[in-house]
Amino acid sequence: MADIFRLYIFVLRSKFYAKILFGYIHVQYIVILSAGIWILPISKLQAATENFVSPKTFENVNLPLELSEQISSDGTPENPPPEPVSRFKSSSSEQISSVSKLENLTPEPVSRFEGSSVELHYPSKPLPQLMAGPENFNPGLRLPPPPPPPSAPPSQPPDSTEPVTPAVKLESLTTDFRRDADNFNQHNLFIEPTAQFRLRNGNRFRIKTGFNSFEERKVESVTNIPLHVEWEGKVDQVNLTVGGGVDLFDRLPTAVNLNAKAELPLAMKVSSSGQLQSGVIVSVAVEQGSYKANAQTLDNQITAWRFGPSIYWQIEPKTSLYSSLRLGSYNDGNFEQQSFSRLERKIGQFSVAANVFNWSYTHDVQETSGYFSPPDFLVINGEVAFEGNVFENLRCRLATSLGTQRLSGKWTSGNNYQGRCTAKLSPNLEADFGYSYSNVRNRDTGGSSYNNQSFTGQLRVRF
Repeated sequence: MADIFRLYIFVLRSKFYAKILFGYIHVQYIVILSAGIWILPISKLQAATENFVSPKTFENVNLPLELSEQISSDGTPENPPPEPVSRFKSSSSEQISSVSKLENLTPEPVSRFEGSSVELHYPSKPLPQLMAGPENFNPGLRLPPPPPPPSAPPSQPPDSTEPVTPAVKLESLTTDFRRDADNFNQHNLFIEPTAQFRLRNGNRFRIKTGFNSFEERKVESVTNIPLHVEWEGKVDQVNLTVGGGVDLFDRLPTAVNLNAKAELPLAMKVSSSGQLQSGVIVSVAVEQGSYKANAQTLDNQITAWRFGPSIYWQIEPKTSLYSSLRLGSYNDGNFEQQSFSRLERKIGQFSVAANVFNWSYTHDVQETSGYFSPPDFLVINGEVAFEGNVFENLRCRLATSLGTQRLSGKWTSGNNYQGRCTAKLSPNLEADFGYSYSNVRNRDTGGSSYNNQSFTGQLRVRF
């Protein structure tokens, strides 16, 4: 009996150990099977990850040699080229398209005519407010506007954060200087800085101020501080300019000034290099404000509305015609009619031109109101000019105008000599300086001779 009981106890112990053993083996099997299930996807994921090209390993992509040298290890271009990406060779563009979309690398297109450096020999902007006068009638006295700023560099790769375009950006700062003096002790000085801003939508606005002074014999001098704001934009094909402001005087009441201009280009043809081949620009302008002729005119608080059309015709690349008509209505009851035409032909660095200027008023009020108001004044002259680079960063224009003028039925010679140079001081800084001598009248001196000297300058800073 005791032996049977020992055998029973032994069998029970054997079964208990067997269960423990098989349970332990079963748990190991489950653990091994689960580990295998997890290990297999991880290996596949690692293999897939090794085939993924991240921005940090962008240099491993087989790019063209000329582009791979311009891309740094962090995926951003080093020393980006000044040319837009769209100007790369076609073979390079095809290879880039396999990596990223070209539209993400191409800058916003710019109008060919607006971005081109078109050389127009007529006033690109009006002369000082209502400064009508024979010494101002020659558009050739103004050098062509400075070339447009360089095109924007290509945009960053898609993975980089693009900078946000500011709502208002300071584009340039221009300071104009002019001093007129004649042989009758009349002196006018203009110093007018203008800040130009560019809006996000491409429009521009300008803020102008400055310091002007007017001195004349037997008249107390007048000091003027102008404050003027101007907006420039485009509606369809029409370029619009609208402005307004006030003129502050040291001993005279404040005067309001307004101006507006609409300009429409027609049939414009521009070469691939940006030169205007042919076309017509029609414009209409109107302005109102104090007539800043001299101290006596300001002392008498003379203001005027002046308006009229202009046309510029680029007949062919070397020949142009400019013509304008201005009508004026003055607060002293006088009425003005002024016309000017200029035909110019370029011959290499030289140019020849013919100018015709006519000016007439309904009343001669020089003795009472103080400004030159001839009943019939005519100037006809021919001009020869040279324009070219004197040094690497110095460009000059020299011109001589010889002709005749008629005032009160009497004919006399009417000549003008002037020079103007532009110095490029740095990539973003330019300075103009000029001198002009003329015996073309802007006042009636009877039988006495007349001459006028003008010193001009302009400082331009681009940002």
